[in-house]
Amino acid sequence: MSLLDALEESNTRKNAPLAERMRARTLDEFYGQEHLLGKGRLLRRAVEADRLTSSIFYGPPGCGKTTLAHVIASTTRSAFARMNAVTSGVNDVREVLAQARERRTLYGQSTYLLLDECHRWNKAQSDSILPAIEEGLIRFIGSTTENPMISMTPAIVSRCRVFAFQPLTPDNVRQILLNAIADRERGLGDMNVHIDEDALNHIVRVAAGDVRSALNAIELAALTTPTTRDGIRITLAVAEESIQKPQIRCDDTLYYDMLSAFCKSLRGSDSDAALFWFGRLLSAGADPRLLVRRVMVHASEDVGQANPVAQLQATAAAQALEMLGMPEARIPIAQAIIAVCESPKSNSVACAIDAALADAQTGIGAVPPALRDTHYAGHVRLDNGKGYLYPHDFPGHWVRQQYLPDEYRDRVYYQPSDQGHEAKVKKRKDL
Repeated sequence: MSLLDALEESNTRKNAPLAERMRARTLDEFYGQEHLLGKGRLLRRAVEADRLTSSIFYGPPGCGKTTLAHVIASTTRSAFARMNAVTSGVNDVREVLAQARERRTLYGQSTYLLLDECHRWNKAQSDSILPAIEEGLIRFIGSTTENPMISMTPAIVSRCRVFAFQPLTPDNVRQILLNAIADRERGLGDMNVHIDEDALNHIVRVAAGDVRSALNAIELAALTTPTTRDGIRITLAVAEESIQKPQIRCDDTLYYDMLSAFCKSLRGSDSDAALFWFGRLLSAGADPRLLVRRVMVHASEDVGQANPVAQLQATAAAQALEMLGMPEARIPIAQAIIAVCESPKSNSVACAIDAALADAQTGIGAVPPALRDTHYAGHVRLDNGKGYLYPHDFPGHWVRQQYLPDEYRDRVYYQPSDQGHEAKVKKRKDL
């Protein structure tokens, strides 16, 4: 390396953001992802043995996906190329592949290719790299915050091992921040930074597992706080100004996961969880009308006749949303959510209509003569209405007669449970 290159690299490193400078250099410096990189785990063994095959690192921002790729780059004996799917195209891929083939032919050296934001590649770009992955010309490492099973082409995913990363724990984030404050080589150690405990706690909490956001906040606080005789002190007030409330991440996968959690909480009678997921979905920008519609559906699907009032409350919440708007409508919606959760449960209504539809859609079954239309002259000649028994002419305003077609005369679609109001219905039907 020439003196100019060395100087350029030194200045680049010095002026890089703190989050970039504090990237782990070895597995021992890496925090979090113990389920993947703990002692004896597959991913750790593969990295240490330099035998990692094509993989996809999937997880939320700031959890260490790219950092682990840097660790692999610094420890592997293979060549390492890095691309970003936002700025790289097919021609860039061809150049990397040509260099990889040359290394393998001349030196027997393998090549890793890290592709950041790999979900942004279209099918044509993905197809350009498939043969190289199949023949082992490159070891592909894709990094993405979106579910690769949905956002990436199946051909790529089927040839890679997917590793799901988790948000860092508060303890992980706290320790990384303390290391950055103390580190004199790469961190803020030369600036004599002191941080109050409540300020540290605030940054850790708001970062919500995103260590990049936490390090950016610490760096901003340190660079903008005046230096006193005792150094730089980061107080809670400074910390609150330095880190923004995180935007709720909500790609398609997470949106449907949260919606699923909301619906299953309604069905599972957990009003606390249902209210939490309702709040998360609202914070992520979900349309409250969609959420109220789900409450209305579950009021019939999972409660039904066990508590008919639950559907009335769900419908009232939908009307309140239209008349009041948000945020006021959050209260009647919450009332409906709690009503559905705390009601006795029965899926008899849903089972009944699904079973009836299955038979009805066959088109089989004529209308029994006693039930046919009699409003026109001449219906008697067709025997329409013959034998019909008028229920109000009988004790209790009910009389047994056949209403189903002959083919389904013994079908029982609605079978009330022993829950709530349905217990009374069941008792009456069993008489």
